[in-house]
Amino acid sequence: MKIGVFDSGFGGLTVMRALLERLPQADYLYLGDTARLPYGAKSRETVARYGASSARFLVAEGAEFLVIACNTASALALDAIREAVPVPVLGVVETGASAAGRSSTTRDVMVIATTATVESQAYTAACAERGMRAIEKACPLLVPLVEEGWIEHPVTADVLRIYMAELMEVARGVGLNADTLVLGCTHYPLLRRQIEATVPEPVRVIDSAEVTAVEVARRLNAGGQGSSTMRFFATDSVAKFRGLGSRFLGRPIGEVKLVELE
Repeated sequence: MKIGVFDSGFGGLTVMRALLERLPQADYLYLGDTARLPYGAKSRETVARYGASSARFLVAEGAEFLVIACNTASALALDAIREAVPVPVLGVVETGASAAGRSSTTRDVMVIATTATVESQAYTAACAERGMRAIEKACPLLVPLVEEGWIEHPVTADVLRIYMAELMEVARGVGLNADTLVLGCTHYPLLRRQIEATVPEPVRVIDSAEVTAVEVARRLNAGGQGSSTMRFFATDSVAKFRGLGSRFLGRPIGEVKLVELE
């Protein structure tokens, strides 16, 4: 099975990292649309066009199953991407919401994400479809802190404490008894340990990268052992992709091919 993973940048490599752990026998193609990020500043129509062209590229390269690791594209363009290609497509928003539904006993959920994802209210809608109430909070400082490599930095710890305190205050203010927190950005799994340290018991943290990998394995009825091949594509900044991407993937990235999408 050839699995294509798409993101606007590097963050989706945390999803690919989780996939490699769950499905080590699959072959992977990863596309980072680095020339056109951030998607959060684009309209729904533009994100749909970018997402569809990226999906078609991965299918043309042989992908038989697509994972949309970009929360913004999953929120704004999943239907357009599914219409654009003849292979199964899975988005991280639906898998995160489904995992929250399995986790939550109070049926109240909190989500932290980028500003664009929060403004789309995609997680709120997905949770509502599953019988849950949700509040979403934008945490715009976390992505640049992760990309700077400040995972264990005191500044990052302080920022997380402030964000989590604000989120808990809002939850209390609207009467939510939340017992689950969804990480609605693919950068955030690198901060999971620090985030878990800032939330009170009994709040459980849902890593969208991890649960997406679990869902892909379930849908493909696959698992076990093996060895993977990996091919990487980027639409700009190949050297930066190789260097920064290795941090997200948890292993060195070799060749990254520069491509131009339609």
